[in-house]
Amino acid sequence: MADVSTPGSPDPQAATPVENRPENPETPETDAIEATDPVPPYPVTSDAMASAPIPGRRMGWRRWLPVTAVIALIASAAIGMLVFLGYSIGVTGLAIGLTAAILPVPLLASAFAWLDRYEPEPVKYLVFCFAWGAAVATAVALVVNTGAAWLFDKIGLPDALVAVLVAPFIEESMKFLGPLLLFWRRRAEWSGITDGIVYCGLSALGFAMVENVLYLGGHGYAAGADEYGPATGLQNVFLIFIVRILFTGFAHPLFTSMAGIGLGIAARSADRTTRWLAPIAGLLAAMILHGLFNLLPTLSAATGETLIMLYGYLGFMVPFFFAVVGFAIALRSWEGRLAERVLPLYVRTGWFAPPEVASLASLGRRHSARQWAKRVAGPAGHRAMKSFQFAATRLALLRDGMQRGLSHNPRDLAKAATEEQELLAAITGYRSVFAGRDPQTPPAWWDGQNYRITFPDGVVRAIAPPEEPVMPVPVTLAPPPPPPMYYPGYGQHYPGHGQPPAYPPFPQQGGGWPPS
Repeated sequence: MADVSTPGSPDPQAATPVENRPENPETPETDAIEATDPVPPYPVTSDAMASAPIPGRRMGWRRWLPVTAVIALIASAAIGMLVFLGYSIGVTGLAIGLTAAILPVPLLASAFAWLDRYEPEPVKYLVFCFAWGAAVATAVALVVNTGAAWLFDKIGLPDALVAVLVAPFIEESMKFLGPLLLFWRRRAEWSGITDGIVYCGLSALGFAMVENVLYLGGHGYAAGADEYGPATGLQNVFLIFIVRILFTGFAHPLFTSMAGIGLGIAARSADRTTRWLAPIAGLLAAMILHGLFNLLPTLSAATGETLIMLYGYLGFMVPFFFAVVGFAIALRSWEGRLAERVLPLYVRTGWFAPPEVASLASLGRRHSARQWAKRVAGPAGHRAMKSFQFAATRLALLRDGMQRGLSHNPRDLAKAATEEQELLAAITGYRSVFAGRDPQTPPAWWDGQNYRITFPDGVVRAIAPPEEPVMPVPVTLAPPPPPPMYYPGYGQHYPGHGQPPAYPPFPQQGGGWPPS
């Protein structure tokens, strides 16, 4: 398969007309069409079309009230945590701890963003999950853990048991609650397990950052400075940074990602039992992992055997971490190829050309396609191609959900059908910004089975697509029909049996375009 960055067009000398034309009673069964029958013109575009919003992402005014309430809750929790930390460890300890704790955040957040490259989630939802973990989850966990330590002391139990019995339960529950609220209110933003890992991982990252502020600024700098002076405090910060950031900085995101996997499975499952049990199982797995991790230093301190911590860390936690990372990368690749598996259905109905689908199969191809669009249509083409890729991925997810039976009731089916039509219309608009702009390629379009190309002699011929699509294909698609254009009973055939709406008929012999 040719690389996307290499513009390809059929060789007129080597092209073979196709005898079996698509079945269309309005199109003559001939190999060539007279030059008077023009190739469909490329729609007039504007720069605004390249940056038009993606369908399916709206927020009505009625949703501002709960959004405002959530923002107020997070802001109040954040202010409360800052006041508490400043009072407990001092302003200097807070500043030093916060500076040290923030250092790994951009790197880890970038790793989650990298996982989410195929269908990037809205930044506001990513920020929400991070802020929830940093403010609300830490505030509630701090209150519960402190209360549990006081209670254990009253009944004569060692407070070390709080880290094993209480902390995993309350911390994982609260980190999980933010993404769960997002799952409940914004189900459309969950496209699979990768999204679950990203949302829950960012919530855990926010939690870990604030927890590290307490350890680095309180147990590190403040404790050392009070006893031996600022130099000792800074030395403690350095040592704790190595242990908590470099060696175990992955712990909280690793634990909570188990709950994210459960939510991701629930998001793409049509089985009601699975939708309920998968998140619960994921949350229990997160709690168990967290408890085992906290049990290692507790046993080491109780028995005096430091090797327990070492063996547990190297023998279980590190291999498990790399196994989850490998799983996430493999899953990302599999989900990234979803468009290549689902969109051929739209190729057969004329909405996509084969090379367009092939160009969505990997991040490298997508990058090359954006560079090509920028070369032939400028910055507007680059933006349009980026939106085209995102909308196509969203369309693949929507169709995959239809085939899985995620929508059951008539209202959901109608909503899915409407969003599908909106996405198809948006994709056509984005394509029009860059399609047909390459001067090295002849006018052509895809009719659902063959390419119809204007040759140098002025004749339009139907050419069979090659086995390996040449990218980018120099075609545009015919203007879509006015929505809605679903066949009777379209929504009633879901899940899994309905076909995409057919593309409009092609030009008639000797007629103009678009057809009247």
